[in-house]
Amino acid sequence: MWFRHRGNQRRYTDIAPEEIFLDAENRPGFDTSQFEGRLEQPISWRIVLGVFGVFVLVAFVFVGRLWHLQVVEGKTYFAQGEKNRLSQILLFAKRGVIVDRVGRELATNIVASDPTDFPIRQYATTTGLAHVLGYVSYPQKDAAGFYFRTEVEGREGLEAYYDELLGGENGSKISETDAIGNVLSESVIKPPLDGDTLHLSIDAQVQGRLHELMAALATDVGFQGGASIIMDVTNGEVLALTNYPEYDPEVLSLGEDREAIAALSADTRKPFLNRAIGGLYTPGSIIKPFIAVGALDREIISPEKEILSTGALTVPNPFDPARPSVFKDWKAHGWVDMRHAIAVSSNVYFFHIGGGFESQPGIGISGIEKYVRIFGIGSPTDIDLGGETDGTIPSPTWKAKVFPDDPWRIGDTYNTAIGQYGFQVTPVQVARAVAAIANGGFIVEPHMRQNTEAAPVGKIPIPDETLRIVREGMRLGVLEGTAKGLNMPSVAIAAKTGTAELGVAKEDVNSWVIGFFPYERPRYAFATVMESGPATNVIGALFVMRQLFDWMSVNTPEYLE
Repeated sequence: MWFRHRGNQRRYTDIAPEEIFLDAENRPGFDTSQFEGRLEQPISWRIVLGVFGVFVLVAFVFVGRLWHLQVVEGKTYFAQGEKNRLSQILLFAKRGVIVDRVGRELATNIVASDPTDFPIRQYATTTGLAHVLGYVSYPQKDAAGFYFRTEVEGREGLEAYYDELLGGENGSKISETDAIGNVLSESVIKPPLDGDTLHLSIDAQVQGRLHELMAALATDVGFQGGASIIMDVTNGEVLALTNYPEYDPEVLSLGEDREAIAALSADTRKPFLNRAIGGLYTPGSIIKPFIAVGALDREIISPEKEILSTGALTVPNPFDPARPSVFKDWKAHGWVDMRHAIAVSSNVYFFHIGGGFESQPGIGISGIEKYVRIFGIGSPTDIDLGGETDGTIPSPTWKAKVFPDDPWRIGDTYNTAIGQYGFQVTPVQVARAVAAIANGGFIVEPHMRQNTEAAPVGKIPIPDETLRIVREGMRLGVLEGTAKGLNMPSVAIAAKTGTAELGVAKEDVNSWVIGFFPYERPRYAFATVMESGPATNVIGALFVMRQLFDWMSVNTPEYLE
């Protein structure tokens, strides 16, 4: 029945029975990879609309992004494109040259072959110039190769003090390149302005020789260091200013030799210290000429009055008569007046006029401070180097701060009167003070830049007659006193030596010599200190200056005339 029902629905009259029963071996061959033998069906409209929608969305995104780049951010990207095509290049200025008083070049530049590289500073090989010239730091680049520091900057000494004068002003140029970096054109829009030349008052030849002599003595005898300054008493021009030990300015400027820099930093002799302006030293007997000025000015003693030195000053002890206070002289000098007391450096004489003893009044500790300060000792000189220190002049106020449980005693005054106790001075301060004795009481300002028109900055309220007596005492010191090592035919010198004992054990000393020349017409003052040498040694700063004057009499006699 089911078959009949189905047969009634449809008849297949065009299909032969054998077609239905074909076996698989008789099937025609189809290339299925080419879709042969497969039924084809039309693509759905839903798929077509979906694909179209995706294309529309992608097109919308691209159009939107194009709108953002071209319209919204168009100006920004245009400017960036211009920068990529037009680049501004830094043109470094050459730093000003530094020359000495006769034109010797002390600091110059090595100019790079590429004009866009900064010049390298080159310093003269003459010794003794490091602390005067100082050193520089160079421009620095970041990781991308762009300069974040564009100047050659002075770091110490004259390089730092006159940085604006020497530095100049960098320039720039515009370079146009194509897409692959080829330079199409260049145009300087601001030429570099080179720094000015700095003319110094120093004579590098004299300074170099002075440094060599100091270095040799320090090595031979065992001094830790030294400093010396020679300056014009009429206008303050510095003829020489040097220190031992020193450093190599090029090593510090480049900063590449880490081992050398580490060795300098670890050196206990402090090679970075500019001793001439920043070193503080116990002055010892070189302070005595200034104490003499105070005694004469206050009229507590005449220059002819003699005081007996038996080798010590004994002060009775009212609390224990068996234990008096004894203040020693370095030898028994016998009867000495003021001129001879300066010449032979009698401690006992200056104990009397400094602190007073029995019938002889002294100027007292306030007077000592007053008169050394009149000459500028204890105050900066404002020399054009920077880094000066003030110094210390002992006083009851100072002691109350440093030793609050110990009152001021007469012995403190005695020791201060001979430049001991807590006294601390710098060589440049002492040189300025000596210049005032030599030139009749005018305070000049030491300076390294050559300027022969510089005038004294002040006049001390001391009569020249008083200063004349002190000058005569210093000249007598060369003729027959402690400074007679400077008695030489080539030039007449007035001088005062000093040996300052250091520490409780007093095993080390500072060796000083100060003075001026020529004696009759003073032109230059000097102060030299050899630092922390053995107390048993008898050769010191005076030996350095004697050798220098011998050398100058042959090589630079014009300074001795």
